Amino acid sequence: MLQMVLPRTGPVPALRGRIGSGFSPVPHRYRLYLSADCPHSARVAAALSLLGLEHAVATTLLGSPASYAALRCAYEAAGHHYDGTLTVPALCDTWSGRIIGNDTPDILEDLRRLSVHPSFRPAS
Repeated sequence: MLQMVLPRTGPVPALRGRIGSGFSPVPHRYRLYLSADCPHSARVAAALSLLGLEHAVATTLLGSPASYAALRCAYEAAGHHYDGTLTVPALCDTWSGRIIGNDTPDILEDLRRLSVHPSFRPAS
């Protein structure tokens, strides 16, 4: 059974964790959950590409039951027995397995910060 996942359109409570505030900027530590029919996901995907981070930040495009199950687990790890609506885009810390943020402006700002961090610059 597919889980309900909604694009962020209204007053759904946002998770507001941030990279750099308890979550260190380390390549390959983060995963973005995105949906093809979500305009906010499209903005995040475009920013990821424009900033050259597509090889340092993993993405999961929701579509298969396994991807929905992984997103549900990440939300549950963020809040014990989370039973709210799953929203995308969502930024997941793969070390802890939990969603740290699902606020689009926060995610875009975190991606911008990662793009200028020395750990994310390409080797010359």
